[in-house]
Amino acid sequence: MSCLVACCTASTCGLCTSVASGISKKSARIAYCGLFGVSLVVSWILREVGAPLLEKFPWINHSETHSKEWYQIQAVLRVSLGNFLFFGIFALIMIGVKDQNDRRDSWHHGGWIAKIVIWLVLVCLMFFIPNVVISIYGTLSIFGAGAFLLVQVIILLDFTHSWNDAWVEKDEQKWYVALLAISVACYIAAFAFSGILFIWFNPSGQDCGLNVFFIVMTMILAFAFAIIALHPVVNGSLLPASVISVYCAYVCYTGLSSEPRDYACNGLNKSKAVTTSTLILGMLTTVLSVLYSALRAGSSTTFLSPPSSPKSGAKKPLLEGEDLEEGKGKNEKEVRPVSYSYTFFHLIFALASMYAAMLLSGWTNSSESSDLIDVGWTTVWVRICTEWVTAGIYVWSLVAPLIFPDREFY
Repeated sequence: MSCLVACCTASTCGLCTSVASGISKKSARIAYCGLFGVSLVVSWILREVGAPLLEKFPWINHSETHSKEWYQIQAVLRVSLGNFLFFGIFALIMIGVKDQNDRRDSWHHGGWIAKIVIWLVLVCLMFFIPNVVISIYGTLSIFGAGAFLLVQVIILLDFTHSWNDAWVEKDEQKWYVALLAISVACYIAAFAFSGILFIWFNPSGQDCGLNVFFIVMTMILAFAFAIIALHPVVNGSLLPASVISVYCAYVCYTGLSSEPRDYACNGLNKSKAVTTSTLILGMLTTVLSVLYSALRAGSSTTFLSPPSSPKSGAKKPLLEGEDLEEGKGKNEKEVRPVSYSYTFFHLIFALASMYAAMLLSGWTNSSESSDLIDVGWTTVWVRICTEWVTAGIYVWSLVAPLIFPDREFY
């Protein structure tokens, strides 16, 4: 048995070494996303099986009155804290990196064996720190998760406007027809989905005024988006309005599906499979949104790209030094600006670690069943408020140029 364990360990180390050494400069961002995905899986596994193990740690189990849910939250938060420190430290190290000749550029793209070791050490060390630190981190994670959701909304808005502008710039009839077709399809999907929500979350014979309010508000917002965007005074488009409408309908669904399973107005309270599928979809959305936000940070001229980046629109000097003084710059290294902000890149992952912890711990609420994830009234209101904030930011992006005509918003 010991030989088998040794062989498995050696094989695993060899696999990690080969994978880490095979990560190139172009695939580094995907590698960070993969490491973040591994942390989610570790958190999920420890949440399910780590409670009996944590009970044996005397510095964690000060009292025998803790419930199973409390230990599950502790496991999730401790892994999340290790993940947060890993990305947070790199975010601090990368402050001010503007040139690829900077030594820290190689730290960002290389050294993956050392990075994996550091990540493992940080995660393991988090299980030896006092409970009070974890409690403070759990409170701070609520605000960090909110910040991550806000970043998601801003990136979604940036994506929809960029998509619309890219097709409009082609100035061909087929692209205008495609914009109209996708917009109509999105609106049909949004209202059809809202109708399904009425069936699922407004059972006959039950007084479900709160659920009806949430769903009706979602439909009103979708109407308002179209009216405001198509108003002659507003320089808007139907495509962003339709995409945001679909997103708001989805967020409304995630909020309603997170209602307690003993709540009579939750028509999905008998389906545990829905809870699992919602969690998987939420995790997948988190990983994809983190990856896209990191990639978008490098391509957007307005989204925290460094001033020296070629994507940031920095002006070239009026006179080139090589033309004035021959040979002066030959011995100097060629300046190669970085294409995206490394600090913001790692900061996104740090905030996403907090959001993932809230997703797995039910926003640190241990009152719900331990068999259910991301369920409870706290989660419901976080989702619904996210929908309303999304609507507010989108409407503001439309009316802000009218209120402040002298400022640029894109």
